[in-house]
Amino acid sequence: MKQDINRHEILEKITPLIENTAMRFGYIPIEIEFIKENHRWFLRIYLYSKEKEVTLDDCEKVTRSVSDFLDELIPVKYYLEVSSPGLERKFKSDKEFVIFKGRRISIKLKTPLEGENEKIFKGEILDFDENEGLRFFRFDDGQELLIPRSNIQSAKLYID
Repeated sequence: MKQDINRHEILEKITPLIENTAMRFGYIPIEIEFIKENHRWFLRIYLYSKEKEVTLDDCEKVTRSVSDFLDELIPVKYYLEVSSPGLERKFKSDKEFVIFKGRRISIKLKTPLEGENEKIFKGEILDFDENEGLRFFRFDDGQELLIPRSNIQSAKLYID
């Protein structure tokens, strides 16, 4: 018998519980996804900490803490994956601009800024406001830019 699963409803139920559990350990879950791939369900939790690197032991602690209550709330067999987001992962939500304030990023614009040809910049997040956009310090020329959110195609963390 095929079971109908509303992944959005499940995410709505489990997200606050996962966030609270991760925060007790000092981590921010920057992304939680519940998806079906090749006929299997996966719950992926990506953890971040401003104070320290997220280790395998950290991921295991969070996994053990969330797995019991998740099994009660998710009515299908699923695979739980808890990890750090990795450096090459593109930002998936605007909240990541806030979480990673002060960090180096690489951004790709939809269209070049007025009077410029380049669409890819490396720099530091100074501030982010969903209405005003991204205040950004560009490394190439030391210029502070205000980039409208609507012009940002993608962003990811950047390491020298």
